[in-house]
Amino acid sequence: MKTLSVLALLLAIGAGPISADTGNCPAILKFASKPLQGGAPVDFCEAYRGKVILAVNTASQCGFTPQFKGLEALYREFKTKGLVVLGFPSNDFKQEFADPEKTAKLCFVNYGVTFPMFASSAVSGDGANAFFKELAQQSGVTPQWNFQKYLIDGAGKVVKVFPSNVAPEDIVLRATIESALSQLPAKP
Repeated sequence: MKTLSVLALLLAIGAGPISADTGNCPAILKFASKPLQGGAPVDFCEAYRGKVILAVNTASQCGFTPQFKGLEALYREFKTKGLVVLGFPSNDFKQEFADPEKTAKLCFVNYGVTFPMFASSAVSGDGANAFFKELAQQSGVTPQWNFQKYLIDGAGKVVKVFPSNVAPEDIVLRATIESALSQLPAKP
């Protein structure tokens, strides 16, 4: 019963493993997080297993914030091929709004973001959420600034980390995404 209570707590705060099917789930996807605009935590294993993921720590008041436009363009171009962009607002570098409604407005209204955005959380240091801890463990790289990008293949392995100054339109980033997508099993 105590294990169930801990699991319920993790679900409530949206910061822990929740997938019942852990046998087929890569370690990086054994995580759940609440969406930016509220609602039930998203089980990453259920939602993103077998997809290529571009995970990005974001901030609303950063010089790189206009990258939302390019990230959305990547998502729209490649989502039917198996790419999902996941945005993680964070105030680790003191450039995120304290009010999640302001963050949501900036993302969804100002930049037209349709890719999944999650509740603000730490992405570096001891307080980093479990997803970013696993990203750092796999890649050996913790976010050095806002809009660092981690590309994860369909098997749940970090393929490459791109620093903040690499724009979503960058040809190497795009080629790396296309290469990861080409490795996904063909859809029936």
